[in-house]
Amino acid sequence: MKISNTHKTLLIFISLSLICCIVKAQDNYEIQVYGSETVEKGRTMVELHSNYTANGFTTGANGELPDNHVVHETIEITHGWTPWFETGFYIFNSIGGQGRTAYVGSHIRPRFAAPAEWKWPVGVSLSTEFGFQKRAFSANTSTLEIRPIVDKKWNKLYISVNPTLDKSFAGPDENRGFIFSPNVKGSYDVSKIVALGLEYYGSTGPFFHYDPLQQQQQQLFVATDLNYNADWEFNGGIGYGFTKGTDKAIFKIIIGRRF
Repeated sequence: MKISNTHKTLLIFISLSLICCIVKAQDNYEIQVYGSETVEKGRTMVELHSNYTANGFTTGANGELPDNHVVHETIEITHGWTPWFETGFYIFNSIGGQGRTAYVGSHIRPRFAAPAEWKWPVGVSLSTEFGFQKRAFSANTSTLEIRPIVDKKWNKLYISVNPTLDKSFAGPDENRGFIFSPNVKGSYDVSKIVALGLEYYGSTGPFFHYDPLQQQQQQLFVATDLNYNADWEFNGGIGYGFTKGTDKAIFKIIIGRRF
């Protein structure tokens, strides 16, 4: 039986989603499942990521400060250099009592996308993110993230899969190899402006040497996107952690503006 391109695409997404669901979420500075599109050539996107840990860890580990009742504010500036290449720059900040208000660190993130003229049935891009963070806020002070991105829109339904790999170069995880940290998003347009959906963030430990389930990070957000203006971006949500290794409750808001 001949399988159409649409059915092939559906099978790809189902397979990737199953893999992600059976396998440490993003740090609580930038909680976002990426779409495949890059910022348009010659334009700049400025985003503010605001995240509040309402029920988190009250004691630190590996010299880190606890994150309970802390606000994280991240400034992200992304410029599109070509129709298929952009570069993002992050400034991470923490706001909280007991010495937890500080500049935390910075990352740089080049990203390449499959050009539209290739006419692939799904959107595809590859993001690489490298930078440093202060030891008091992350025991792994120098890290690399490799994030493949595959997404697709079917009428009102949107799905994005980010099977992310994280690598530490300085800190307790530097000899653990690549950590698998999958992110998945599914949303549905309930109107021309509002989309409602779920976002999953996980981290299982190194490939083939996975951490015990309760030490993994498994987190699910109920989220909404507002598409009221092509120059503006809004994403907000409430997240819950399902394991002992995950913050139990986080609120997040992302506001972005293209210039």
